[in-house]
Amino acid sequence: MKKLLIAFFTIAFMACQSTTSKKEKTPIEKSKTSKITYVDLSGVEVKLSDYKGKKMLVNYWATWCGPCVKEMPALLKAQEILKENNYVFLLISDESVEKISTFKSENSYDFNFLKLTSSIDLLGIYALPTTYVYNEKGEKVKEIVGSVIWDSKEMIQTLKDI
Repeated sequence: MKKLLIAFFTIAFMACQSTTSKKEKTPIEKSKTSKITYVDLSGVEVKLSDYKGKKMLVNYWATWCGPCVKEMPALLKAQEILKENNYVFLLISDESVEKISTFKSENSYDFNFLKLTSSIDLLGIYALPTTYVYNEKGEKVKEIVGSVIWDSKEMIQTLKDI
């Protein structure tokens, strides 16, 4: 019964929090993210378009964000489950590379962490965590605001179906 309630609330939460629409299917090269750059923890510049051809789960987070940190173990499990489904998980923060690197080493999370080189406001993100999911064409097909149980059967199936 407890698992059924958790599943129900997860689905209800996702229905309230996620948005998917045909008008959002703008390729990365033509979207506002095309002008945004990121750097990896070594300082190398990265663009989301570098990952075209892969499905991307792009999670905007911060070290100070409790819900962001709380969902990371489930994100890590989902990343492991979906590695054979052509997914790349990118966890992006606008905090300093040093702060992100310290967080990564203290928590042993094996994610591809990136630093946003501009303001997160330019992306229209006003709540954390916010996650965008892109298909292989580089089109944003899902936006989720708030934390999610990423390794639930329902979410894994939703991500596989993209």
